[in-house]
Amino acid sequence: MIDLYTWITPNGLKVSIALEEFGLDYRPHTIDITRGDQFSPEYRKINPGSKIPAIIDHDTGVTLSDSSAILLYLAEKTGRLLPASGPARIEAVEWLFWQAGGFGPTLGHAHTFLTYNPGKAPFAEALFAGETRRLYGTLEARLAGREHIAGDYSIADIAIWPWVSRFQRHVIDLGDFPKVQRWYLAMAGRAPVKRGYAVPHVTGEIPLP
Repeated sequence: MIDLYTWITPNGLKVSIALEEFGLDYRPHTIDITRGDQFSPEYRKINPGSKIPAIIDHDTGVTLSDSSAILLYLAEKTGRLLPASGPARIEAVEWLFWQAGGFGPTLGHAHTFLTYNPGKAPFAEALFAGETRRLYGTLEARLAGREHIAGDYSIADIAIWPWVSRFQRHVIDLGDFPKVQRWYLAMAGRAPVKRGYAVPHVTGEIPLP
C-alpha cells in the first residue's frame, strides 16, 4: 500500500495518474496548499521541503518526494512505462527531465503572471507568454510522426500531460498546436488518466479544446 500526499496541481496529478496507470493500491491524503497544509509539522515529517506530492510506500519502507523522482521510482518498482535500459530508456528520461527543468516551471510561472496577476508585471507576462509558446512548439515538433513523446507510452507522457491540461491558464489555443492537441485528447480519453485527474477530489471535467 502506498500513501499519497497530494493536491490538485499538475505535479500532484502526475503521481495520481501514474498510480492509476500502474494499478497500484494507494490511499490519497489531501494536502490543501491554499490553506498551508504543506507547512504543518505532521507533513514536514514526510517532506521537510513542504511541497507536494509525496509518497510513503509501505511495501518497501520508502518515503519520497518530487514528482519526477516518484514517477521514476514507481516505473522501476513495477517494471512498466519505462524501458529497462538502452537508448529508449534515456529518451524517456530526457523528456521527463525536459518537463522537470523547463516545461513545468515555465508554465507554473505563466499561471502566476498570465492568469492570477494579469497587468501587474508586463515584462514577466511577455517573457513567460513567449517561453510558453516556445515550449509548446518544442512539444509540437517532438510529436511529429509520433503517437507518444518517447517511443511507447511512458512516464514522460504522464509527467507532461497534466501541465498541458492547464492550457487555458497558459492562454494557449491548442488548435495552434494540432499534434499536441491530438496527443492531449488521446491521453484525456484514457480511463486511468480520468481517474487520476479526480484525485484527491473532483474539480470538474478534463478541459477540452
